[in-house]
Formats: sequence, C-alpha cells, structure tokens
Amino acid sequence: MVGKVADYEYIVTESEQEALILECNLIKEHQPPFNARLKDDKSYPFIKIDVSEDFPQVYITRRVNKDGSRYFGPFASAGSVRRTLNLLKKLFPYRSCTKTITGNDARPCLDYHIHRCIGPCIGAVDKQEYAEVIDQVILFLEGKTNKVVGSIKRRMLDAADSLEFEKAAVLRDQLTAIEKVNEGQKVLHLTSENVDVIATAPGSREAWVEVFFIRQGKLIGRDNFLMAGTQDDEPNKILTAFVKQFYDATPYVPPRILLQHPLEEADSIVKWLREKRKGNVRLHVPQRGEKRRLVQMVAENAEQGLEQLRVKQTSDTAAMDAAMLELQEALSLPYPPKRIECYDISNIQGTNAVGSMVVFEDAKPKKRTIAAFRSSP
Repeated sequence: MVGKVADYEYIVTESEQEALILECNLIKEHQPPFNARLKDDKSYPFIKIDVSEDFPQVYITRRVNKDGSRYFGPFASAGSVRRTLNLLKKLFPYRSCTKTITGNDARPCLDYHIHRCIGPCIGAVDKQEYAEVIDQVILFLEGKTNKVVGSIKRRMLDAADSLEFEKAAVLRDQLTAIEKVNEGQKVLHLTSENVDVIATAPGSREAWVEVFFIRQGKLIGRDNFLMAGTQDDEPNKILTAFVKQFYDATPYVPPRILLQHPLEEADSIVKWLREKRKGNVRLHVPQRGEKRRLVQMVAENAEQGLEQLRVKQTSDTAAMDAAMLELQEALSLPYPPKRIECYDISNIQGTNAVGSMVVFEDAKPKKRTIAAFRSSP
C-alpha cells in the first residue's frame, strides 16, 4: 500500500467517536481497496413500520430516517427481508395494500376472506384494533413472542366469552401458527437477554460474516454478509470493520454483543455504541460455557457459508468453461472464445436505424462496454 501512495491528507476531529464515524463514512464514500468493507452496504434493506400512520403498513425500505418510524434490520438481501415479511403476513393480519383507508369501501380484497387482513378498508375494525395487530408485529420482530401469545390468548378468550366463535377460531389458528414458529426457535439459557452473536470466516479475497440475533433468550433470526478487501486482514480486523459499518447502518444496538475475536479500538467502539443505544453496551469474547458454544456455532455457520460460496463460484466457473468449449466445437474455432461481441440492429434499410452491442469476456458480461448507437438520417 505504501508504494502506491502519491499524497495524503488528514482530518482533525474532537473525539475518538467522531473519528470512528468519519472513518465509516469515508469508507462508504470512497470504497478504498485496502479497507475491509461491507459489499454494497448502502443498499441493505430494512423492515419499516410507520407508527404515525392511522393504519400503518409493514414494508421494505433502504433508507433509515429519524422520523419516528420503527426499523428492523439490516437484512443481507431483499430475499431475506421478503422471507421475513412472508412469515409476518402469515402470522399477523395487517394490510398489504397501499390504498387510503376510509372504512367505506364496498367490498374487501381476498386477504380479508382468507383471514390475512382484518379489513380496515370496509370498517371491520377501527384504528385501535388495527394498532393492536401492528403492536404484535413489532413485539414479534423484537423477539417478545411471549407477550404476543399472551395478548392473542386474552383476545381469543374474550371473543369466546362474547359468543364470537368465528373470531375466536381465527385467533386460535393465529395463536397455533405463532406457537409453532416459536417452538422452532432455538431456546437458549441466556435468561431474557437481547444479544447479537458475530463470527467470521476469512477467505482468499473476501470474508463471510455470520450474525445471529437473540431476543429474550431465543434465536429469532440470522443473517450473513460479505466483506470485501479483506485478503490481508486478520479476523479481528475484519470483525472490527464489520461492527463499525453494521451498527452504523442499523438503528438497533443490543446491550450485549458476543464476538469470536476481540476488536481493535474496542473502547472507542463501546463509547460510540453506548451513545447510539442511549444505554449500556458490552462487547464480550466468551472463553467458556454456553456463550462460547454459541459463538462456535455461529463460526461454524460462517465456515459453511463461505464453503458453499466457494463451491458455487467453482461450479459457475466450471460451467462457463464447459460452455466455451462447446461453443468452440460448434463453431470450429481454434481456441475457446475469450471475447464475444453481440450486435442487434433494428432495421437495415431506410433511416434511423438503431443498434446495440453487448460484450462478454471469459463468459461473463462486460457491462462497461454495453453500447447503443443510432444512424444519422
């Protein structure tokens, strides 16, 4: 790196916390090749619930604003957040439409008839009843499933006492579905702690980072991230870079974070996380006991994830090489084609012909050479 430096400049900050935040922002903006960084971290999606709305929606967003809304994430991909939303929609009957709710619609959509929405559009429920469903969604995302189960049980019994047996049956089915999901969660003996557990598996060019989210002593979810620019970094440096960038993006910081390796600049990071959380935060590298076994389980998942990524990349390369050999044989070429240019012309007579060109090198699209052109009249 030193051999590539032509010039340098520095910025003076008033505290270590300011320097840490500035470092995160500069890494995001300039993507320096010698800094470990989250791949495409600006595009990580969140689940957003705008509790200021009369009938809040639950949807995907890629921006976290200080607008009073509740945000959950970040998730590694849109696929991760969609799977979570699909589960939530099966468990809780909130609306999935984007229409303005007046309560005067003539008929509800299919979701109402299959008990996936409680029908605020037709006035079947008021704001308070709908808000109870949204509160349950928030509690579930926070891992407080016991409170959700207790709330639904009370409503089910009240409905039965009022002889509203159809409503009680719907709540019973919802309760059964939530308890089934709850049983599938790994129960841990961490009392009722909220904990993130983070471990990494460094690769030759990038590192796989695995995060387990434990809420109220139960594993409610997991996600994985790729860190680029880690080829010369030790695991503790990778985790340090990840913690800075991950918690800079996420609005929630748990009171305890279990780590596979100790972090560099740990004191500064703890101070910054405490300021962000508005409460105490502890970084801990467990050496024995259940917490140590939990970290090892996360580390094993990271190793498996990295190995699967390697297999996928290898198989993709092998498939591309095989395709190039087949193309060489089909076209009677002396060598496999390393570069392929493809052209499409809208017409070959008259005026205003429009054409386009795409290029493949080593069987991969070379996006920078995609071009379009137009003939002069």
